[in-house]
Amino acid sequence: MVDTTRRTFLLSSVGLAGSCLLPRALWAAGIGGGPGGKASLPMRHGESPVAPREQWLLDFDWRFAFGNGSDPAKDFGYGFGQGDFSKTGDFKLATAEFNDAGWRALDLPHDWAVELPAVHDDSGDDDTRLTSHGYKPLGRRFPTTSVGWYRRTFELPESDRGRRIWIEFDGAMRDVVLFVNGCFIGQHDDGYTPFRFDLTDFLNYGGKNVIALRVDASFGDGWFYEGAGIYRHVWLTKMDPVHLGRWESVVRSTVEGQAAALALATRIENESGHAVHASLEWSITDASGRVVAHATTPAQAIAPNASADCQATARIDAPKLWSPDEPHLYTALVKVVVDGAVRDAEQFPFGVRTAAFDPERGFFLNGKPLKIQGTCNHQDHAGVGAALPDRLQSFRVEVLQGMGCNAVRTSHNMPTPEWVEACDRMGMMMMCETRHMSSSPSGMQQLDVMVKRYRNSPSIILWSIGNEEWRLQKGALEHQGERIGAAMVARCHELDPTRVVSAAVNGDNEQGVSDALDVIGFNYNLKYPDAFHREHPTRAVYGSETSSAIATRGEYVTDPKKNTVNSYDGVVPWGETPEQWWSFYGTRDWLAGGFAWTGFDYRGEPTPYGWPSVNSQFGIVDLCGFPKDYYYYYKAWWTKAPSLHVFPHWNWAGKEGQEIPVWVYTNLDEVELLLNGKSLGIQKVPRLGHVQWKVTYAPGVIEARGRRDGQVVLVERRETTGTARKLRLAADRSEISADGQDVAMITVDVLDGHGRPVPTANHKLAFRITGAGKLIGVGNGDPNCLESDKEPKRSLFNGLAQLIVQSTDSTGTIHIEALEEGAEQSLTPASVTVTTRKAAARLVVA
Repeated sequence: MVDTTRRTFLLSSVGLAGSCLLPRALWAAGIGGGPGGKASLPMRHGESPVAPREQWLLDFDWRFAFGNGSDPAKDFGYGFGQGDFSKTGDFKLATAEFNDAGWRALDLPHDWAVELPAVHDDSGDDDTRLTSHGYKPLGRRFPTTSVGWYRRTFELPESDRGRRIWIEFDGAMRDVVLFVNGCFIGQHDDGYTPFRFDLTDFLNYGGKNVIALRVDASFGDGWFYEGAGIYRHVWLTKMDPVHLGRWESVVRSTVEGQAAALALATRIENESGHAVHASLEWSITDASGRVVAHATTPAQAIAPNASADCQATARIDAPKLWSPDEPHLYTALVKVVVDGAVRDAEQFPFGVRTAAFDPERGFFLNGKPLKIQGTCNHQDHAGVGAALPDRLQSFRVEVLQGMGCNAVRTSHNMPTPEWVEACDRMGMMMMCETRHMSSSPSGMQQLDVMVKRYRNSPSIILWSIGNEEWRLQKGALEHQGERIGAAMVARCHELDPTRVVSAAVNGDNEQGVSDALDVIGFNYNLKYPDAFHREHPTRAVYGSETSSAIATRGEYVTDPKKNTVNSYDGVVPWGETPEQWWSFYGTRDWLAGGFAWTGFDYRGEPTPYGWPSVNSQFGIVDLCGFPKDYYYYYKAWWTKAPSLHVFPHWNWAGKEGQEIPVWVYTNLDEVELLLNGKSLGIQKVPRLGHVQWKVTYAPGVIEARGRRDGQVVLVERRETTGTARKLRLAADRSEISADGQDVAMITVDVLDGHGRPVPTANHKLAFRITGAGKLIGVGNGDPNCLESDKEPKRSLFNGLAQLIVQSTDSTGTIHIEALEEGAEQSLTPASVTVTTRKAAARLVVA
C-alpha cells in the first residue's frame, strides 16, 4: 500500500512532491471512491496504466481568466499583430515570465458557462437567439464571455527524459489552442471527442513547465446547452518509446455453450530509434482478481517508427455474463515485453454477453428477451453545468435505475468516459451516439474515436451515427444521405463487428440514411412503426426517441403566466404521454422497446415556454434529479416490485369545495381512495395505465390503498401540512473520500411542526460549508429560476433544493448548515455532517 494525497506522491524511486499531479493508476484503484458496492466511485474507464507506464491526473491548481473574442488587447494580446505563431517558443503567455497572479485559481473539470448570468436576448430569429443554450451569453455577439484562458505549471524529473510524454484531454468546449513552454503545440475544434498532444520534445526535464490553453466557446456543436471550458479530465501520460497504441487493445467475446471464446487484439508502436523484437502477455481476471485466462504472442520484429498489429485467443470456462441485474466485469491486462523486460502495459474492463435485435421478437440479451426501458439524456446537472464530478455520474444512474430504467441514450454526442464506466459497472445499457452525422474526415474521425474508445464496454448495445438529420433522410440531400450513412455504418462494422448500428430518425425511415442501418429507430411518430414492420418484416425496430412529455415538478395546474405545466398529462404536440408511448412500445413483441425524451431535465431548449424558462421540462426527473410524478408511472410498469404513488399533495388552501384531480400510479390490481377516512370507491387498474378520481377538496388526508389478490399491499397518504417550521438536510452518503474530487449530494427540504415535509415551501435559503469540503453547486429544479448556481444560497422550489459539496484533500468532517435568508427568520436552521476518509490507493506494478 502507498499513502498518497492528490498533491504529493512517490512512484518507485522518482520524487514528484509538489508536482500537484495524481497518478491515474492510483486514482483508478480507489481514490475518489465511495464506500463499497456497485455505486462506489468507478475505476477509471478504458485503459488504466500499469507500470512502467504512468498517467497523472492534471486537474488541480489551474489558473483561469476570460479573454476576448473581438479585442486582442483584452485577449492578452493574442492575434494583435498576427505574430503569435511566427517563432517557436516565443509565446510569452506559456512561459514562466508571464505573471498570472491576478488569474482565478480553480480545479478541473470546469464549465464557465454555468457561472454566467442568463441573458434575455430577443434579437434575431430562433437560430440566432440564446434560447436553445439556456440563455447563456456565448457566441460571437458576446466576446467578453466566450473565450477563456487556462494556465498551469508542473515539474518533471530528469529521469523522465527518453520517455514519450503526452497531455490528454477527455474533452473541452470547444476550440482549443495549446501552448507549452512558449511553443505552439496544436489545435482541436470538436467539443466532445478526446484529444492529445505529444509534448516530449518541448518539455523541460528536471525543471518547471508551463501550459497555456485558449478555449473559445463562440461556436457550438449542438443546439442544446453544452457548457464552456475544460469540462472533462486532463491527464499527463508517460510511457516507453515502445508502447501500446491508443485504444487499440480490444477483447471480443463469443459465448460458445458453457464457455466464452476471447479474441484479443492490440497494436504495438515503436517510437524508438532502433528495431525491437516485442511480444505480448495477456491475462484475464474476474471480479475477485482470480486469473481465468491468459495468452501470449511470439516476439516479432518492429522497425523504428513503425507498428505491428497483434492477435491472440483465450477462453473463459463458465463465464459470468454481464447484464443489468448482474453487471459482471472482467479485467484484461496486456503487457509489451522486449528482451524479457516489460516496456508498457495497460488494463481495461470488459464484459461477456450477447446482444441481438430480432425483427419479430425484439431485443435479446444473453439469449433472453428484454424490453429496452430507456431514457435519452444530455450531460448537465444543477449547480455544475457540463462539468460533472465523477460521482455525479453514478448518482444519475442510480436515479434512473430507481424507476426501472435499464438503458440510456447519449444525446447527441460521444459521452464522457465516467458516464460509460458507471453504466458498465452498475448495469445500465447504452445507445452510444456520435455528434455529427457526416462521412467527412472530421465526422469520421469523431466516429472512429467513439467506437475505438468504448468498444470494450459491455453496456453499449448499439452505435448511433446521428439524430434527426432531415436533409439526409428525405429531401434535397436524400441521395447524399444514403452514401453518408453507408460509409459510417461500414466504418462502425470495421472497427467493431460485434455491434449493430442505428440512427435516431424523425420520419418514416423509408429512404436516405435509413437504408444502411442495421436497426431502425423511430423518433415519435407512432403512426409509422406498424406500417414499417408490415412492409419490412426483416428489419428490427425500436423507439430511438419517444414521449417528450412535459411537467413542472410539484405543479398541478398549467399556467402560461408562471411558465408551469401540470403534472398529469402535459405533452408537446409531436410527443406522447408516458402511458401513450409505453402502451405502444411495451405491448408489441417485435418492438425492442425505446428511449423516452428525457430522463433528466436539461438546460437549454426551454419547452414549452421561453424566457424566463432556461431549461427544458421534458425530464422524468428535474435538473437536480428530484422525481416528477410520472417517474412513478415508469416505476410501476418498469419494475417488478409492488409500487404505489398518489398525487397531488393535499395543500390547497382557498380551494375548499372545489374538485381536485387525484391520480394513482400503481402495478397492483386495484386501488381504494379515501378522503379523511371515507372511501371514495375502488377502481381496477388498467394494464400500463393509471386510476383517477375527482375529489372535492377538504383539508386533511387522502389515502390510497393498493390491493393485490384482494389484500392491501401498499398504502400511500398525502396530508395537509401546517406552516413550515424547520429546515432539514440529508446527505446521499455520510462518508466520502478526501481526494478533492468526491462529492456528497445534499437534499434540503422543510418540515411543519409535526415533522411533515411541506410540498409548497419556496423560502429563500443561505448555506454555510466549513471543514474539509467546499460547495461547488446549488439547484432546486425550477425551470424558471435565474438564481446563481454557484453562490451559497438558493430558494426552495416546491419544497426542495440541492447542494453539491466536494471534499478537499484533508480528512475530517464537512459541516453543512442551512438557514433562512433575511432578518425575520421563521424556520429553524438545520445542519448535517459528512466525513471525509483517507483516500487509500494500491500501486499496481507489472
